[in-house]
This record gives sequence, structure tokens and C-alpha cells, in this order.
Amino acid sequence: MAPDSSLTFNVHRKEAVLVAPAKQTPHEFKRLSDIDDQEGLRFHIPVIQFYRYNPSMKGSDPAKVIRDALANVLVPYYPFAGRLREIQDGSRKLVVECTGEGILFIEADADVQLEQFGDLLQPPFPCLEELLFDIPGSSQVLNAPLLLIQVTRLQCGGFIFALRLHHAMSDAQGLIQFMTAVAEMARGHLTPSIPPVWSRELLEARSPPCPSFAHREYDVVEDTKGTLMPLDDMAHQSFFFGKREIAALRKHSPPHLRQKISTFDLLTACLWKCRTVALSPDPDEEMRIICIVNARGTKSGLNLPEGYYGNAFAFPVAISTADKLCKNPLGYALELVRQAKSEVDHEYMHSLADLMVLRGRPHFTVVRAYLVSDVTRAGFGDVDFGWGKAAYGGPAKGGVGAIPGVASFYIPFTNAKGEDGIVVPVCLPGPAMEKFVAELNTLLSDPVKRMEEQIEYPVFRSAL
Repeated sequence: MAPDSSLTFNVHRKEAVLVAPAKQTPHEFKRLSDIDDQEGLRFHIPVIQFYRYNPSMKGSDPAKVIRDALANVLVPYYPFAGRLREIQDGSRKLVVECTGEGILFIEADADVQLEQFGDLLQPPFPCLEELLFDIPGSSQVLNAPLLLIQVTRLQCGGFIFALRLHHAMSDAQGLIQFMTAVAEMARGHLTPSIPPVWSRELLEARSPPCPSFAHREYDVVEDTKGTLMPLDDMAHQSFFFGKREIAALRKHSPPHLRQKISTFDLLTACLWKCRTVALSPDPDEEMRIICIVNARGTKSGLNLPEGYYGNAFAFPVAISTADKLCKNPLGYALELVRQAKSEVDHEYMHSLADLMVLRGRPHFTVVRAYLVSDVTRAGFGDVDFGWGKAAYGGPAKGGVGAIPGVASFYIPFTNAKGEDGIVVPVCLPGPAMEKFVAELNTLLSDPVKRMEEQIEYPVFRSAL
């Protein structure tokens, strides 16, 4: 049973409170990196976790357990209890003033059971604005709490943990590190298993700044043909890709790449092509696919320390005219995606930091652009506050910032048949969504013999 988009329920919230560190913490100013404070990360990103009733935790209040754990975790993670300021020298540089004021916390109860959300928990979720309530003034970039957390108890004994993070503070891996620390302390640990490391100077611009890549993801592109997504008549659907779907896509890839191409590259090329066909742009318009590429680990050469919880990723972009993207086989888009991703290494990241300083920390372009982010390995669903792993854990909605339709997340998912795969929330104008589904069904067909079972079951849909 898919999520019921018509489901409504009442949420009774207590007044929001500030949870401060359990002990006194340093009052100091800490600079964000030049990757952290770019314009495209100056927003709050929502995450949601659904937890089932656990008989072994009977008598334990998840709101109290998590609130107490937060106070303890904010001692080593004290910058989260501060507020962002902007240096007043024209540079737009962000710093955290570690004031110890705390993060916003909301305790709530809902007259609904987890089962009523359906067996297939996936975005978009009904009544999300009630499960992660926007306290007036709390979503500002500057001088506002950096985290807002709401714990909503359900009638069945389960609960929902919803969180909103200022993205300039952390990426998905950094957030998971923080959430895991909260979960560990909720289960009785005295300290986090991975101590937090600030070290944002490792991703500061060089002196003097000298970008060595073109970084076309930050091109200034005029929206001369009205190609940004409209705010009305938007359709939201979630698409499931299991082993059969990935195998079908793989048959469309060039023979020399067929066995070694990654699932991410296949999905990204597929979605970029389908979305372009669906939007029907002019043939000569340049279309962009922006991939979020993690620069942690030894492969990049950055050598960021374990425990680093800042943003450590880049937005490499692949570009093609709409005509070439629509008319060429999937392998064409695939090669462009692979080439864009391959550029990201330590030099690329330092070049990116340099560009941010020289160009006033610009926003990545969103005109005729589509951004994808893979959170299948992030570990949101593994966060255990004592009630077990989450029934669903990950992005609360498909998209990024306040721009509709510009981004999708790749989220780990198990369908009604027990098959593991990836669910991808997509947001498009209503008529374009119909074209998107038709083009996707074509790619999910065997190049030799059309697989009718794939046409029956290409997606799990959640339309608003």
C-alpha cells in the first residue's frame, strides 16, 4: 500500500523550546569553509525518520530521551548551539558565533498511527508541515537556530523524528554523524563514538585564489525562455528502480561500459534524458545535469580527518543541447555524466573554494538544470534512538531549497514485494510528468523485446 496523499490528522504541539548544551561551552567565533558558505547552501534542509513501536521501550518517552541526548551531544557539537553571522567586510563570509543559545525543539502528539501512512513510506509525506512545524523566524539564514527538531508521538506507540538543518553547517554525511551521536547518547553512551572535528580551514580558498577549473555549474544563465519550474500545477511522483529496472537500463548503455557502469551514473543519465524529453525545450537550449559528488575518502586526495562534519562535496555539471540529449542513445548522456564526475579531486575542491571567494559565493545555476543527490549510503535509516532502525529515514521531500522541481534524491527503498532498490521523488509540471513516465517506460523496455511487466510496474507513484 503506497502512502495515502489524502491522509489528514491533527498534531498537538507544545511550545517550542531551546535546548542548550548540558554544560558550559566556549564562546567563540568559528569560520565556515569556503565550500560551506556558498549561496546554494544557505537554506534549511528537512529530514524525517519514522519509528515503529518497540515493546522493549514501553514506558520510555522518545521526546524526553531525545531531548536529553541532544543537550549532551551539544557539548562536543557546540557550534550547532550557536548562530550564523556574516562578516561585514563585503566578503559575505559566514562564521558561527558559538553563543550556546541552543537548538529549537518541539514535542508533539498526533492522532494517527504509523500504519495509516501506508506500507511504502516515501516522499511526499502527508501533513509534513505539521510534522516539522516552521516556527516563525526560525528558517532565516542569519541569527536563527541552526537546527529545528520535532518529535511527534503516534497513537500506535511509534514516533516521528523530523529535523531541519541549516545546510551551510553540514552535508548529509556530517548530519548523519551528528544524528548518530544523538542516538548513541539516547542509548546510554557517554561520548560519541566519532568525536566531531571542525577543521573548516582545510577547505578555505588559497591565497591568492586561483581557480583551475571552469566550474560551469556556476555559469550565469539568463532565463530568457521562462524555463524555470512554475509554482502551480506541479505533480509529485516517486519512481522505484530495483534490479530489473537497473538491468533494463544497463542494456541501453554502450557494450564497453555495460558491466562496470555504476547505478548512480545509469540512473542520472536516464533521468536527465527523460526529464529533458518531458520538458520539450527548444532543440538548441543547453540542458544541465548537476551531480553531487562526495569529496571525502582517499580517492579525492583531500585527506579530511574522520569526524569532519562540514560540507565536503562539489556540484560538477554535464551540459548538452536538448536536441543531442533527446535524439542520442542513453550512452551519450552516460559518458557526459561520467566525465563530469571524474573531475572532482582535491584540486577541483580547492579551485571551487577559490571561485567562491573571487565571485562572491554564487549560487549554482538552476536555469535548465537538474540536480541529483545519492543518499542511498548515507545511513539515515540506520539511526537508532533505542527503538530500532527507522521504518523510513531520509529526505522529507524531493527538492532542494525553495526552487521547485530542480532536484531529486536517490533514497534506499524496499517495495511491497520485498525487493530492495532506490526510490526517486520527481517534481514536474503536470503535463510534463505524463511525458516523463512515457519516456521512462521506453527506457525500461528491453531494447529487443518490450518487457510488459516493466510497463505495469515502472514506478510507485505518489501524486499530490
